[in-house]
Amino acid sequence: MKKWLIAGLCVLLAVLAAYIAAGPYLAMNGIRNVVASGDYGKLSRFVDFQKLRDNVTPQIQSRITRDIQQRLGAGSAANIATSVSLEISAPVIDAIVSPLGVATLLTGSTLARKITGTKNQDGRAHADDPLKDAKTRYESMSRFSATVTTDEGKPLVFVFERNGLNWKLTGLLLPG
Repeated sequence: MKKWLIAGLCVLLAVLAAYIAAGPYLAMNGIRNVVASGDYGKLSRFVDFQKLRDNVTPQIQSRITRDIQQRLGAGSAANIATSVSLEISAPVIDAIVSPLGVATLLTGSTLARKITGTKNQDGRAHADDPLKDAKTRYESMSRFSATVTTDEGKPLVFVFERNGLNWKLTGLLLPG
């Protein structure tokens, strides 16, 4: 009887480990399916929008600050322009880090195909899968990244983190 109990526990642990290891791929597939269905409200099952916002905000604000200082040079005018632009950028960041914003990021070329009328055999607009050829890797037991190359040849990194048994998109490392 003990042997069956130990064997059962080993099988249960192996299944649990396999589920956790497959978690980021399941999350990426879930994001694909939700975006393809157009029901963007369900993205919260696979995206932690608050962590994503916290991750993306400093990157965008740093880029804005750097661009302003390059154009205006260092000085009080650049500092004033930077502080104003950072306030203005908040609604833009909120729009980017929303279900519709994430869906648009993942289906940018789909919008063009909807306009041009390119459709799949089922009659729906053809959606590119930007994560299809992503280079994936585990950074730790709780962190996973999927790197895709933009049209400009720069890397865009999608960061997934594990919370318990679930994996969610929590960060983007935007191209430099």
